[in-house]
Amino acid sequence: MKNNLINRCLIGVGIATLTLASVIVIRTLGFTAPPLANVTPESPDLDGRAIAAHLSEAIRFRTVSAQLNQHETQQEFRNFITWLAATYPEVHAAIPPQKLGTKDGQEFSLLFTWPGRNSALPPILLSAHYDVVPVIPGTEDEWQHPPYAGAVDDTHIWGRGTLDDKGAAIALMEAATGLLKQGYQPERTVYISLTSDEETGGESGTAAVVKKLKSDGVQLDWSLDEGSFLLHGFIPGVESPIASINVAEKGYLTVDLVASGQGGHSSMPPPETAVDVLARALVRLNQHPMPGGLEGLSQKLFDAAARHMPFEKRLMFANQWLFGRGIEAALEKQNSTAAMLRTTTAPTMLSASVKENVLPIEAIATVNFRLHPRDSIDDVLQHLEQVIDDERVKIEVRRGDAASRVSSDEAHGFHLVADTTRALFGPVITAPGLTIAGTDSQRYQEIADNNYRFNPMLVTREDVHGFHGTNERISIDNMVKATGFYQRLIQNANTPSQISDK
Repeated sequence: MKNNLINRCLIGVGIATLTLASVIVIRTLGFTAPPLANVTPESPDLDGRAIAAHLSEAIRFRTVSAQLNQHETQQEFRNFITWLAATYPEVHAAIPPQKLGTKDGQEFSLLFTWPGRNSALPPILLSAHYDVVPVIPGTEDEWQHPPYAGAVDDTHIWGRGTLDDKGAAIALMEAATGLLKQGYQPERTVYISLTSDEETGGESGTAAVVKKLKSDGVQLDWSLDEGSFLLHGFIPGVESPIASINVAEKGYLTVDLVASGQGGHSSMPPPETAVDVLARALVRLNQHPMPGGLEGLSQKLFDAAARHMPFEKRLMFANQWLFGRGIEAALEKQNSTAAMLRTTTAPTMLSASVKENVLPIEAIATVNFRLHPRDSIDDVLQHLEQVIDDERVKIEVRRGDAASRVSSDEAHGFHLVADTTRALFGPVITAPGLTIAGTDSQRYQEIADNNYRFNPMLVTREDVHGFHGTNERISIDNMVKATGFYQRLIQNANTPSQISDK
C-alpha cells in the first residue's frame, strides 16, 4: 500500500514536471522574431574624408558650456558660429539661422527654418547640441590624441564632442548641404536646431528654441534628438546591432542630505558626529534602492532583443513568470542595464568641517537621482524619509525635474526613424527604449506630439568609455552613415506616400 502511494506520487511529480517542461518549451518556441529583413544597406555617395575634416575643425573650438561665464569661452562659441557659416554657406544662404538665447544676452543657439511647400502639414524638428563637457583635469595625458586637436586617422576622428554631440551637429549640416545642392525643398517645414548649453541644462539654448516656436504657434509632428545609438555587443547573445530609438528619458532630482551634530575639537569627539549620522544615512540608501523591475520600456527593449537570442536565453525571457528574478539579477550586474530597471541613487559630493581638527556642526551629502518614468519626485522624497528615518538628517531639494512623458512607438515618426535606420545600416533590430540620462528633448515635448532620442551611429562598449570621459572618438564610416541617414530621413518624411500614410 505504501509503495503504491509512493509510486502514485512519483508519477504525479513526473507528469507535473513534464507538463511544466512542455509549457516552457512551447512558450519559448513561440517567442521568436521573424527573420530580419534582408536589406542591403545603402552606401551614401559622400566624401567621408571631407566630412571628417569638417568635424575635425569643429572639435578644435572649445565650446565648453560649463565655462560660458568666461570671456575666452564665449569667444570660442562665437568663432564656432562664424566657422559654421563659412563652412556651410549653402545652408546659411538658403535657410539662414536665427540666433537664440535667454541668458545674459548670449545668443549662441541656432534655429534653421526650412519652409515646406505645404503649410498644412505639421513640421518636424531635428536637433543636436554643439557644446561639450570639460576634459577631466589631470587626464589630458591619458588621451591617445589631444582632446581638442581633432585628430583624424585611417578610421576615426578623435576629440571631445565627436560622439556627444558635435558629430550629429556636423552630420545635420552636411545632410542639409547635400539636399540643398540638389535643389531639394521639403513638403513639410523642417526645423534644424543646434543648441549651445545642453550639457548644463539647456536653460539658454533649448528653452529659447521652445519659446520661439511656441510664440509662432508651432506644434511639431515629432522631434529627433540625441539619446541612444545603434548598440553593438551590449546584450549578451544578441549578434545584430540594436537600434534603441528611445521614446522617453529619465527625470532628474538632486538633493542635499544635511546631517547635524555636536561641534567642537577633534581631540574630544562625541560618540557620534554629524559625519557618522550622514554616513549611516548614505549606507541605508545604498542598501535600500528604489524599487525596480523589468517592465514598461525596458521590457519592450529586452523583449525585442531576446527574440534574437539562442534558445537557452530565449527560454528565460519567454518564461519570465518563472525566471523573471534571475533575469533581473543578471541585468543588475551591469551598470548600464541596471539603470534601466529603476530610479538610480548616486551620492556625488560630500562636505563637512572647514578644518581637519574641527568637528563639523553639519555634514552634507549631495545625492543625484535619475527618475524612472514610473516614479515621481514625491515618490523619491518619501522613499528618502522612510529609508533614512532620522530626524537629524534634513532633505533639501536642489533641483527636480520629472521624467519625460512616453512617446508613441506606434506613431508615424517612430516608424520613419526605424525604417531609415534599416535602410542605412541593414538588418538591425529596432525597439523603443529609455534614455537613462538627460537630453534637450525634455523641453521639446512642450511643442511636439512625439519626441524621439536616437543618434544614427553604431557604437560598441569600447566607444562608450569616451562619453564624458577619455579618448572620445567616432568612426568616419559613422559620420558618412549619419549624414546619409539625415538626408534620407528628411526625404522619407516628405514623400507623398509617407505623408498620405500618416
